[in-house]
Amino acid sequence: MLPDAPEPLSAEVFDSHCHLDIMVGKRQASTGDPVAQAAQAASATVDSILDEARRVGVTRLVTIGYDLPSSRWNADLAELHPDIYAGVAIHPNESFASTPEVLAEIEEMAGLPKVRAVGETGLDYYRDWASKDDQHASFRAHIEIAKRAGKALVIHDRDAHDDVLAVLRAVGAPDVVVFHSFSGDAEMAKQCAEAGYFMSFSGPVTYKNAAYLREAAAVAPAELILVETDAPYLPPVPHRGKPNAPYLIPLIVRCLAEVKQMHPDELCRAITANGNTAFGSW
Repeated sequence: MLPDAPEPLSAEVFDSHCHLDIMVGKRQASTGDPVAQAAQAASATVDSILDEARRVGVTRLVTIGYDLPSSRWNADLAELHPDIYAGVAIHPNESFASTPEVLAEIEEMAGLPKVRAVGETGLDYYRDWASKDDQHASFRAHIEIAKRAGKALVIHDRDAHDDVLAVLRAVGAPDVVVFHSFSGDAEMAKQCAEAGYFMSFSGPVTYKNAAYLREAAAVAPAELILVETDAPYLPPVPHRGKPNAPYLIPLIVRCLAEVKQMHPDELCRAITANGNTAFGSW
């Protein structure tokens, strides 16, 4: 059962990271992926997802690739919709597949006008689906692609904060870096702020046991904050365990606005401006 729509925002905002291909069933959910299974059972279409989001003030989306097929699909989709941008990359859990040929195709797609990000890429030490050597090599290759393409680098960082920051320092970060579903504490948020990295907060910032995320959001400068769903994953409170979707962004925005002691409209305007900086004007 899908969550009810929250009260609409009174200012427009956008979802900086979602996976439309999974939501509409272009990647069949496995038996171990009940959230994606439930999202796909709703038989959503791209148009219905966009319509639901617009009704609550979420007017634009960035849909993110994680392997070659998803990157191709999202890049093609963005060409067809003025309100959608795409990111292309090989996820760190799939980094064993980052062959020179695959990376060459990622770089070719990164040059497309509606592809505004190289990601999600990075390091994931929570799962061991790919070796650390493969992950580091793939991450470094994606950083260079982002720099050559002049596109934002969207980072997946799970249980790997120190190493992610160390790699960025070692090889030199692109002009725009976005930490997707920011999972660090206040100290990491300060380090990201000093480096000028965007921090994109998602559903977990609303979770009772995630005070460290709210502490991070409190110290993150408003001019470096983005908001995302990672849909169909990481739904905000009170919808944990249900499929996420861009129309639930208002719940995350209102939580962040309370933490930042800002009016939600003011935060939405800041996020929209940040999105224009990170991904280019719409």
